[in-house]
Amino acid sequence: MKVYNTLTKQKEEFKPLVNGEVKMYVCGPTVYNFFHIGNGRTFIVFDTIRRYFEYRGFKVDFVQNFTDIDDKMIKKANEENTTVKEIGDKYIKEYYKDADALNIERASVNPRATEYISDIIKFVKELVNKGYAYEVNGDVYFSTKKFNSYGKLSGQNIEDLQSGARISIDERKQDPMDFAIWKAQKTGEPAWKSPWGMGRPGWHIECSCMAKKILGDTIDIHAGGSDLAFPHHENEIAQSEALTGKSFSNYWLHSAFVNVNNEKMSKSLNNFFTAREILEKFDADVIRFLMLSAHYRQQLNFSEDLLYSAKASVERIYNTIGNLENLIVEVSRDEINEEEKKYLESLSKYKNKYIEKMDDDFNTADAITAIFDLIKDINTNITINSSKELVKEALSLIRELGMPLGILQKSTKGTLEDEIEGLIEQRQKARKDKDFALADKIRDDLKARGIVLEDTPQGVRWKKI
Repeated sequence: MKVYNTLTKQKEEFKPLVNGEVKMYVCGPTVYNFFHIGNGRTFIVFDTIRRYFEYRGFKVDFVQNFTDIDDKMIKKANEENTTVKEIGDKYIKEYYKDADALNIERASVNPRATEYISDIIKFVKELVNKGYAYEVNGDVYFSTKKFNSYGKLSGQNIEDLQSGARISIDERKQDPMDFAIWKAQKTGEPAWKSPWGMGRPGWHIECSCMAKKILGDTIDIHAGGSDLAFPHHENEIAQSEALTGKSFSNYWLHSAFVNVNNEKMSKSLNNFFTAREILEKFDADVIRFLMLSAHYRQQLNFSEDLLYSAKASVERIYNTIGNLENLIVEVSRDEINEEEKKYLESLSKYKNKYIEKMDDDFNTADAITAIFDLIKDINTNITINSSKELVKEALSLIRELGMPLGILQKSTKGTLEDEIEGLIEQRQKARKDKDFALADKIRDDLKARGIVLEDTPQGVRWKKI
C-alpha cells in the first residue's frame, strides 16, 4: 500500500510502526459552529481511509480531537452571553449529529483539549526547561530558530517562511516566527493555573499533547485539511520533536480544498454551506459519493448540479442492488452450478482493480469506476434464471466494495415498497375523485418500471415483472 507523504513530497510504501496496526491522528473541528462542507470533505476522506485500513485487516487507533478552547469559541460565548464550555458542549453534540448522518464512524477517541490541560502544562514546562520555549509576561513562546529543521513539512527554510508569512508584529517575541504555546489570561477569558500565571493553551500545543498522550511519542499517520499543513502541523512537528527527540509522525496526509461553483468557498462570497444544510436535501450516500469522486489531494468542485449528478449515479447502483434483492426472492433455483462458479470467480477482477486503486494512495475516484464496471457486468449476466446463491454473492460483493467508502449499505426493499404503496393510494384517490387520467398515468408509470397492479376484491395488489 502506497501513501503520499506531505513530509517527503512523494508516494511511499506504508510501513506501520507495529505490523497490522495503524496509529492515526486527524485534526478535528473547533467546536463553535456547525461544520461546513469543506470540513465535511476532510472528515469523510479520513473516515474512508480509516475504513479502508480496517478493510485491509489493520487495527486502527483513530483519534480525532475537538478544539474546545480557542479565540473563536471565546468570541462566540461572549456573543451568546454564555460560557465557552457550554458552546463546546453544544457544538460537539451537533457535530456528532451531522457526522452520524454522513455515516462517519465514531473515532476510537475524541479528546477535548480542555481535558488535557495538566498534560499541556507539563509539555510546555519541559519545552521551557529544554530551552526551546521562553516566557514573557505570562505568555510562553516556542523558539522556532532553536528547532533546526523547522519548515521541513512546508518545504521551506525559516528565512523564506519569514519573508512570506503574514505575521503580526509582537515586540515580546524573540523572533517573528515564534508562536504561542501558552497564553496569559485576558479579561473575561477562561483560564487555568500554571507556572506562568493564569492562562490557557495555544492551539498548536493542544494537538501535539493529545496525540502524544493517547498514541505515543511517534505515530503512523497525522492528517487534516491542506490548510493545516502550515503553520499548524509545522508547529506540531517542531514542539513534539523538540520535546521527545523522536519523529512525531511517519506519514502526513492532507486533503485538498472544496470550491463552490468553481470559486473558493468563503463567507465573503456567500457560498458557504454547512453539512446540515446539504443533508436536508441530499442523502449521505450522495454527499459521500461526490466527496470521493475526486482524489482526496485534488481540489473538489461542489455545486447543486454536481450533487444531482452524484444522486443519479448512486441511484444507478441502487437500482442494481434493488434488482438483486428482488431476484433473491424470485429465483427458483437455490444452488450455484459450475458455470456460475466460474462467472462468480470472474467478478473478482473488479475487486482486484478496486484494491489496486485504493492501495495507490486511496484513489477513490478510480475505485468507484471499478464498482460501476462490476455493476454493468452484473446487470448483463445475472437474471431470473440465475441461482439464489449467485445473486446473493453478487449483492454481497457490491456491498463489500461500498463499505470502505461508507456507501451502498442500505436495502432498497422498504423504500421501494413504501413508494409503491404511496402511489397506489394516490391512484385510489384519483379513481374516487373520477380523475381517471391521473389514475391511468400512475398505473402506466409503474408498469414502465416493471410494477404491475392487479385490482382484486380484496384490494389492489402489485407484483414486479
